[in-house]
Amino acid sequence: MITVASDPLHPTESLFMTLQANAIAISLDTFKLPAGSPPVACVDIGGTKVAVHVVDEFGVRGKVTEPTATTGQTDALGRQIIRLIGQSCAAAGVPVARIARVGVASCGPFVLNQGAVELAAPNICGGQAGPARGLPNDWKTALLEAPLRAAFSHVRVENDGIGALEAERRWGALQLDGVPMANCAYVTWSTGIGTGLCVDGHVLRGKNGNAGHAGHTFVVSNNDALCGCGNVGDVESLIAGNAIARRFQALGYPDSASLFVAAYAGDTRAIGLIDDLCEVMGRMLYDLIATLDVQRISIGGSVYWHHRDYLLPKLRAVVHGKLRPLTDGCELVSAGLGERVGDFGALALVA
Repeated sequence: MITVASDPLHPTESLFMTLQANAIAISLDTFKLPAGSPPVACVDIGGTKVAVHVVDEFGVRGKVTEPTATTGQTDALGRQIIRLIGQSCAAAGVPVARIARVGVASCGPFVLNQGAVELAAPNICGGQAGPARGLPNDWKTALLEAPLRAAFSHVRVENDGIGALEAERRWGALQLDGVPMANCAYVTWSTGIGTGLCVDGHVLRGKNGNAGHAGHTFVVSNNDALCGCGNVGDVESLIAGNAIARRFQALGYPDSASLFVAAYAGDTRAIGLIDDLCEVMGRMLYDLIATLDVQRISIGGSVYWHHRDYLLPKLRAVVHGKLRPLTDGCELVSAGLGERVGDFGALALVA
C-alpha cells in the first residue's frame, strides 16, 4: 500500500522506495509470455539507436542494437528494422515466419500516409529543420509502417511515449496497488523530450498519434537554439541531450555527461546551466499538470535517469507551490522501470 505524503510534490523517501520496490518486481530478463504463445518482436526506435528483441514463452531473447539509420533512401529505417528483427530471431533460434506480432515504440512525430505511419522525427529526418541541424539526410519523413506491414502480418506502431506510459501503468510507477492509474503521464528526458498521457483512464493519441509532444512547446522566451523540427527555442531545442551538447560545447561542456560532472565538482556555471534546464523542464511538467490534472508523472530517459537523484528535487522545486489546487496531489517520481522503460514500452504494445 502506497502512502501519499502530506506534501505530494515532495514525497517521503519511504514513498519513493515503495514505488521502486513495486516496479522492480518485474524484470525484463525473466519476463515470459504464457505457455504456447507465439513469439513477438519488440522494436524501440530512438533518435540515437534502434533496439530489437524477441519475446516468447521462454522469455526475452536475442536483443540487438544499432545506431538509428539516418542515411540512404527514406525507407532505410524500415529496412533496418526488418533486418534487425531477422538478426534477433536468428540469435534467439526463432524462425522469422513464426513472429505473430511486431510492436514498435518510436520517437515521433508521426505522419499518416494512406493510413500508414511515417516518421517526421526531428532527430532522424534532416528535412524538417534543414542543413543547419546537421543531419546527414534531407528526409521530410522516414517510411516505417508500410515496409513493416509488407513483411509482417500484424504490426502496431505507437509513439514511444505511449509505449512507455502503458509499460509504466502495467509494471512500473504509474499504478496503485497493482491497478493502472487513470490520470497520469510519462515524460522522457533523453535525446529528445517526449510524453505519454492518460486522462480518465484513456490513453491520449490524437488525430495522427501525436498527442503528448510537449517537447515542442514553448515555456520560456529563449530563442538561441534550433530544434530538429524547425522550431527555435522550444523545450527540446533547449534541454534535450543533443541540445545540451550543441548549446554548451563552446563553454567547455561537449556533452551532457561533462556538464553534470562539472556540476558535481562544484562548477558554479555548470550548476547554473543545469538549474536553467530544470526551470524549462519544470515549467513543461507544470503545464502538463495544469492542463491534464494528473495524479502522478513518472520521468525517465537517459539524461534524467543517470542524474535522477540530482535532478528530481530541482524539478519538484520548480513545480512546488504553483496553483496548489492543481499541483497538490500530483507526484513527480522516477520511472519505475528505470533504464529498461523503452524495452518494456515496445513489449507493452504486443504482450
